[in-house]
Amino acid sequence: METPSAGYLNKRKLVLVLALTGTYLIAEVIGGILTKSLALLADAGHMLTDVGGLALSLFAIIITQRKASDKRTYGYYRAEILAALANAVVLIGISIYILYEAYLRFKDPPQVASKPMLVVAVIGLIINVVGMMILRKGSKDSLNMKGAYFEVLSDMLTSVGVIIAGIIMLTTGWYYADPILSACIGLFILPRTWILLKDAVGILLEGTPSDVNIASLRDAITKIDGVENMHDLHVWALTSGVNALSVHIKIKDEYSPTELLQKISTEVKSKFKISHTTIQIEQITFAEEETYF
Repeated sequence: METPSAGYLNKRKLVLVLALTGTYLIAEVIGGILTKSLALLADAGHMLTDVGGLALSLFAIIITQRKASDKRTYGYYRAEILAALANAVVLIGISIYILYEAYLRFKDPPQVASKPMLVVAVIGLIINVVGMMILRKGSKDSLNMKGAYFEVLSDMLTSVGVIIAGIIMLTTGWYYADPILSACIGLFILPRTWILLKDAVGILLEGTPSDVNIASLRDAITKIDGVENMHDLHVWALTSGVNALSVHIKIKDEYSPTELLQKISTEVKSKFKISHTTIQIEQITFAEEETYF
């Protein structure tokens, strides 16, 4: 079995939230159609992407534990990042669609059945808050879990918007509140989803993980007694919480390569949480052209 990713350690929480959102989705779709509320249907749209997104996240977490093979020597860790990327893209699409629908309703706002809309929205808010509480801790450790958390967060905000719009329409009859609140929710979600998208793309492009300071890492390795210098240092993330490193180390001739290899490996694993290391030891008499950073 592969090293468990941060997402895999939170698998049970994801299953629980998926069950909650899946159950509520059916009721919300029916409520949105009957009440003719865009805000409620917007919430249902987000809930639909939640169910799909959470299911995708769960599937990706399970896939990451498949054994490595000749064709997948690093295993399937990147499946979690692809799931996070897919969730970000879908959320951006849904947000843009909500803004478009809100624009159309500004022209001709329909009457909305405010009381049933409020009942459905309050239930949704409770479910979303519970889901956020379950996923919040795991979202700090895993980009895939962060994507799932953002899915539920977006729905929670939509539920709040639906409730506010419902109260306004119920007390004043001003039906413009429905598209206005929907547009505000879409605008609020977009920049946060963009950050998720950027982080996922950063990992896929094998950028330096945000939790690894490359300057501090280089300094820590060069300070080890016996290390002459280093080159071709690369650090990347296979998935959230599973970092990898490759580096060429030039050592002084009088030092044991085996002992220094052990010291360097221990240093990067204990202080920088890098679980996969590929370290090439070179003595001063060995010269190799430095090509990379």
